[in-house]
Amino acid sequence: ADEQAEESHRQNSAIALLFTLLLTATILTTWLFKHHRLRLLHETGLAMIYGLLMGVILRFGVHVQPDLIDAPLTCVFNSSPRSLLLNISGRLFEYTLSGEASDTPREDAPNSQILKKVTFDPEVFFNILLPPIIFHAGYSLKRRYFFRNLGSILSYAFVGTVISSFVIGLVMYGFVACMSAVGQLGGDFFFTDCLFFGAIISATDPVTVLAIFNDLKVDVDLYALLLGESVLNDAVAIVLSSSIVAYQPSGSSSHSFEGEAILVSLGVFLGVLSGSLVLGTATGFITALVTKLTRLRNFPLLETTLFFLMSWSTFLLAEACNITGVVAVLFCGITQAHYTRSNLSAESKKRTEELSELLNFLAESFIFSYMGLTLFSYQNHVFNPAFISGSFLAILLGRAANIYPLSFLLNLGRSNRISNNFQHVMMFAGLRGAMAFALSIRDTSTYARQMMFSTTLLIVFFTVWVFGGGTTPVLSKMNIRYEHTHTNIHFISLFQITELDDMVSGICSAAWPIRLWYKFDHNYLKPLLTHSGPPLSGSLPACCAPVARCLASSQEYKSVQQPHDDDSELILNEGSSLLYSDLLISSDDPSSGQAEMTEDTPAPTQEPIQPLAQSLSESLRLRL
Repeated sequence: ADEQAEESHRQNSAIALLFTLLLTATILTTWLFKHHRLRLLHETGLAMIYGLLMGVILRFGVHVQPDLIDAPLTCVFNSSPRSLLLNISGRLFEYTLSGEASDTPREDAPNSQILKKVTFDPEVFFNILLPPIIFHAGYSLKRRYFFRNLGSILSYAFVGTVISSFVIGLVMYGFVACMSAVGQLGGDFFFTDCLFFGAIISATDPVTVLAIFNDLKVDVDLYALLLGESVLNDAVAIVLSSSIVAYQPSGSSSHSFEGEAILVSLGVFLGVLSGSLVLGTATGFITALVTKLTRLRNFPLLETTLFFLMSWSTFLLAEACNITGVVAVLFCGITQAHYTRSNLSAESKKRTEELSELLNFLAESFIFSYMGLTLFSYQNHVFNPAFISGSFLAILLGRAANIYPLSFLLNLGRSNRISNNFQHVMMFAGLRGAMAFALSIRDTSTYARQMMFSTTLLIVFFTVWVFGGGTTPVLSKMNIRYEHTHTNIHFISLFQITELDDMVSGICSAAWPIRLWYKFDHNYLKPLLTHSGPPLSGSLPACCAPVARCLASSQEYKSVQQPHDDDSELILNEGSSLLYSDLLISSDDPSSGQAEMTEDTPAPTQEPIQPLAQSLSESLRLRL
């Protein structure tokens, strides 16, 4: 037993070293590509290639003598037990379920034991690797052009994802029906399975395209539309797939149409989504209050640790409440960036940004490397050419049904229209990635789920390599402007504030609900949760003065604040005045050319802010 444990430990260490070497090779090759400005492949594509090569080596080049006893014991059970106690020569041994084995030996996989070693529990991806990726997306989401296009982004992410899911599900149901009629199916494949496949494959992950957009400095509105959609539609895909799984008609057939079951499934969708939103936002509010009302900023290590633990606890709390933790983490990240970050010390701000970026890069690189490895290490693949061909057609139709009709409707109310070329690029940029893979690998217990997983894997490979590699030629073909001097808004380069003229334009053209939200946020939420904004005592009624004093921190009116590097801080106030952080700029007097400072703005900051105020004031006079 000791020898077996030592051998198992040695193999586990070798596997951990294997993945470390894969990540190291990916990093070095990525540096080489960036050094020579090669945009043919993104690091995610490189990670998949290295994973494929390692999978080939493990599958066909490494042979390990299987540690199996070929003495099957027959027992009658209605279902597979997760653990089993065996009495062998008077000694009890406990065994856990590894998976269903074939009746015949697999001649094509003599080293199946080592392949099982490199196959992780699917929950590892969903519960450990996905949260850092989703949190980073939320924590780095706030961009001025994101809020400028917020209505369009929400339409693509929520309405568009639902449309895409059902279009893909219906198209695949037609293909499956034809395949069943000609005897091309080896197992059951129901309509609910088709809808589930549509939900998981609708999760876009255009990380490759966005990285190239950032390098080329492509039009910022196009970048914001794709970035915002990819972040939010992951949440929709997760909740939608969970809702489809919850679809259980009460009739004899568990896969038939039933209105009551559809309503229950819709209720699950809305309940999980709203619950995740509330829980993630509430955790962010609590963290912001803790960092505001304590002096943790004097201890950056403790401050950063608390920030990380509170963010991670959002995921755990959501899972304990039986809602989706990954979605809650997304909204927590958005809230943390908007409020908590304002309370952190300069060192903690830098640490949290770098920690979030590092964990995101490692998790994403690991997942894409594992994708390549899984193509050869996973031993229950079901590759059906007809189903694969139908899937590619379905995702193209689903993406088209998402982009073009919604763009037409959105352009009816947009002053800055989404051009046809923008729509074509958005259609092209609908890559599939980590989220689709994680959702498909989570359950491969049936024939239908195994076929979905194998097909999803091929779709991810194709879209990342072909669509990602063809981004630059497509931009040239569509005459999309790039290599301009506007600000780099890539999600890694966090919270940069330049181009004040464009920022003013974005807020001036915002819809009235957005301006109303900015006003409420600046007058109430910011003073409540952060050190910035006007005094809370000035916003609340006089009867609430004790509450305002209780929630005010000692630093609130003493610390010297720089203008906040968040486009949501730039709001229109009543009349023709503009509030930017604690800076009030009025355009009523065209001859002034000066910025008026609010009384709570510290005097030492007037001189550095003066050029900023003049620039903003001049922009407002030109526009108003």
